[in-house]
Amino acid sequence: MRHFHSLRVAEVKKETSDCVSIKFDVPAEAAELFKFTQGQYLTLRIDINGEEVRRSYSICSGVNDGELRVAVKEVEGGKFSTYANRSLKAGDVIEAMPPMGNFFVKLDASKKGDYTAFVAGSGITPVLSIIKTTLETEPESEFTLFYSNRNFGGIIFREALEDLKDRYMNRLRVFHLLSRETSEVALFAGRIDEAKCTALCNALVDVEHTDAFYICGPELMIHGVKDSLQKAGAAKEKVLFELFTSPVLGALQQKAEKASEARYSGQSAQVELILDGTSMTFDLPYDGKNVLDAALALGADLPFACKGGVCCTCRAKLTEGEVHMAVNYSLEEEEVERGFILTCQSHPRSGKIVVDFDQQ
Repeated sequence: MRHFHSLRVAEVKKETSDCVSIKFDVPAEAAELFKFTQGQYLTLRIDINGEEVRRSYSICSGVNDGELRVAVKEVEGGKFSTYANRSLKAGDVIEAMPPMGNFFVKLDASKKGDYTAFVAGSGITPVLSIIKTTLETEPESEFTLFYSNRNFGGIIFREALEDLKDRYMNRLRVFHLLSRETSEVALFAGRIDEAKCTALCNALVDVEHTDAFYICGPELMIHGVKDSLQKAGAAKEKVLFELFTSPVLGALQQKAEKASEARYSGQSAQVELILDGTSMTFDLPYDGKNVLDAALALGADLPFACKGGVCCTCRAKLTEGEVHMAVNYSLEEEEVERGFILTCQSHPRSGKIVVDFDQQ
C-alpha cells in the first residue's frame, strides 16, 4: 500500500516568474522509499486553508544528483500551484507518497542510444531528469530536445539545460521553439503540433534509428506528436508520453461515463476492497460512483491524486470480476493485461468485484 510520509521543504527556488522548484529533505529512514527512476513523479498532500489538496508533480532531479526536487508551475485557479509559488517556504512540511510512474526506459551503460524529446512548458520537468540520468548513465548515448515555450523568459530550467549542453557538448542538442517571439529560423517558430513535429523530424531526427521518443506537454500536443511519429514509422513501444489533466480529457471522461450510465442503469455489484491486509465490502450500482469515490465516501483512506485517469496514483489490481474504465491515460497495456485498473475510472460490470490495493 502506498502511504504518505512527511517531508520537510529544504528550498523553494524561483525558476521563472511563475514556476518554482521544491527541494525536499528526505530523512535517512525514508531514503530507500524515496529512491526514484528518471521520469517519475511524487504525489503531494497539504492542507490549504482547511482543505486537503493533493497533486502530482514530476521529479526534475537526476538520479545521481543527490537530491529530491520537483517543479511546480503556477496555473490560474490552481490551489496547490498558487500556494507553492506564493506562500511555500523552506521549513514547511508536505506529505508525499514514494515516487511512481512509468515515463522512462531502462538504461544500460554499454548502450549507444539515440533519444529524442518533444516538450512544452512545464513538461520539461520529468524530461530534465531523463536527460541528466541518460547522458550520465550511458556515456555513448545522444539526446535531442525540442522545447516549446511562449517566450525566452518563460523557459523553465534554461540555465540547467545550458549547463548540460556545455557538459555534453557532442551528445546533447537543444532546440528552443518560441510561439510569441520572432525567430530567424521558421522551423523554430510556433508551437509543437503534428505538422511542426513532422518538419522537425524531416530536418533533424532519424526516426527509424531513434531508440525512444519522450513527449510531455498539453494533451493536444501529445496527440499531434504521436500521430506524426507513427506516420513516420516510429514503433508504438518507442513512443512514451506523460499526460496532464486537460479540458479535452475531462470532456471525454464525462461522455464515456454518461454513455455507461445510460446502458447499465439499475444493476449493482458487491465490491470487496482489500487495503493493508484488511477488507471492506459494499454495494455499488453500475451507474453510480466509481470505485474510488464510493470507497472514499465510506471512509476508506485510499491513494489518489488527479481523479482523472492520468496520474496512476489510485492504481489497484482487480482479482475478481469485471469493470469498465471510463478513460485510461496512464496504465500500460501490460499492466491492464495483468489485471490492474484505475479505481477513479472503474465502474463494476459483474455481480462481484475484488479490488486489491496491496498488490503492486
